[in-house]
This record gives sequence, structure tokens and C-alpha cells, in this order.
Amino acid sequence: MPLYEYSCRKCHNDFELLIRADERPVCPACGSQRLEKQLSVTAAHSASTQLGAPPGGCGQPQCGMGGCAME
Repeated sequence: MPLYEYSCRKCHNDFELLIRADERPVCPACGSQRLEKQLSVTAAHSASTQLGAPPGGCGQPQCGMGGCAME
């Protein structure tokens, strides 16, 4: 089950959920299904690593070009 980050458009609550393929996420604070999926730092880092960036980067565009802002 993947872990996703969401922001509720109704109450502006930010949260994470484990979602199965057949589930529809709802806000734990207000029950709304008006959610916006967020790009998490972990997801961005994983994607940049898969694209050939060196491991240990911060996910910023400069990572993988020898200029990680976190170093």
C-alpha cells in the first residue's frame, strides 16, 4: 500500500494516508473527498534517484548536478 500526502480543499488539513487501489481517500478531519495529492519530499527524492541522480540528495533541482543545497 503506498503512502500518499494530501491537502483537503475544504478544511485545509494536511495529512498522510495509506491507500489501497480500490479505496477513495477522505479527509480524517472533515470527511471531505475534495483532496489534492501533494508531492512529498520522499517521492521527489525517489524519482530523482531513479533518474540517475546520486543517492542522498535533497530532491532539489540542483541535486544530481554536483550542487546539493543540503551539503
